[in-house]
Amino acid sequence: MTMENRLKIGRRIAELRKEAGLSQRDLAERTGFNPSNIARIETGRYSVGLDVLSKIASALGASVEIVKNDS
Repeated sequence: MTMENRLKIGRRIAELRKEAGLSQRDLAERTGFNPSNIARIETGRYSVGLDVLSKIASALGASVEIVKNDS
């Protein structure tokens, strides 16, 4: 996963988390992850696998999808 993709995914997770009114600690509790790992994911400093992304998405009431690029 490229740094650009990690940043994009991390920003989207942070956006969904804030829309849900959750802190990073709240999301960590819902997923069983360490709050510092949530922070690292949101800032693109941590490359995560599909299982982790799915668990975060589920905690946020979202899903992980593969979409075709427009370009």
